Amino acid sequence: MRFSEEFRDPALAEKLFTEIARTAEALARTRTRPITVMEVCGGHTHTIFRYGLKDRLPDTIEFAHGPGCPVCVLPMGRIDDAITLARRPEVMLTTFGDALRVPGAQGSLLQARAAGADIRMVYSPLDALELARKNPDREVVFFALGFETTAPSTALTVLRAAREGIKNFSLLCQHILIVPTLRALLEQPDFAVDGFIGPGHVAMVTGTRPYGFVATTYNRPFVVAGFEPLDILQSLLMVLRQLESGQAKVENQYARVVPPNGNPAALAAMRQVYETRADNVWRGLGNIASSGLQLRAAWSAFDAERRFPLTPHNVPDPASARCGAVLTGRIRPAECPAFGRECTPDAPLGALMVSSEGACAACYDYEGARQVA
Repeated sequence: MRFSEEFRDPALAEKLFTEIARTAEALARTRTRPITVMEVCGGHTHTIFRYGLKDRLPDTIEFAHGPGCPVCVLPMGRIDDAITLARRPEVMLTTFGDALRVPGAQGSLLQARAAGADIRMVYSPLDALELARKNPDREVVFFALGFETTAPSTALTVLRAAREGIKNFSLLCQHILIVPTLRALLEQPDFAVDGFIGPGHVAMVTGTRPYGFVATTYNRPFVVAGFEPLDILQSLLMVLRQLESGQAKVENQYARVVPPNGNPAALAAMRQVYETRADNVWRGLGNIASSGLQLRAAWSAFDAERRFPLTPHNVPDPASARCGAVLTGRIRPAECPAFGRECTPDAPLGALMVSSEGACAACYDYEGARQVA
């Protein structure tokens, strides 16, 4: 980012901390529990822990770490699906680096690679398409992960593969949607979150309008935020000011990047290539209707689930790793009994400990010893 330093200015941060404390004190006079704000995106969670923002906030403010990290909500059964494909002798499975270490019932993709499966890390779906061009005798499957942030690039890659007539490229599609997920969280009767710091990267694609229901239907403030420390602090203050005034609306703190209507070209590519899945399982959250994407019938030639015989795996989450409770704000990472003991970054039991944007991994990296103690 061209002007990142101004969003890390200590003097400006002090002014924001002071105003946050004043607003929180005023709110605390009328409340019996802390103000809980959910940062939806894992990038926000990482910033909060990396810069120690929580340590400078009043005790009357709590962060809840939301489900905005796609690797963190990757179900174990889906990892096993990918491993099953990768074990086919004709298949070269490709995916992003974070997905390699997520544990499934059959182990991780990294362990499957060590056992002989052809599994390769790529930085984009275009990298996977290039491997398909260079290896016409292999079936290259891209394990496609991510929210609306990465779904357009996968869609555009499918369109390119079709234009070029590349026949040995397909997707195991695990793209997911944030709006149905937020709605599912808000529908839970014990969901005690007062406001949201919204996902800036997703909003670059979707715009801010799809989040209006959070304010109008559920009466919660929603502020789309950038990823630097001052972005988080300013967005938090904007949420608090809405609560102080009794308002609930969608605001855009990240206006330097996020337009109200999003990215029309990206949205058009998604509409052309994908349709929603009726059922979609999330790690720690269970089934959330219409929260996942699959290829439309017109693009079935690029759908690995249709190209190869594959019986989907349904694997329950480990009982000792309470990922779902962390993702919904019911507990903090260190309150999980497995945190820092049987679940560490070197030997992750839950997916939240795998990704660098996972709440448990961020907490362990920056506060691990203190939290375990």
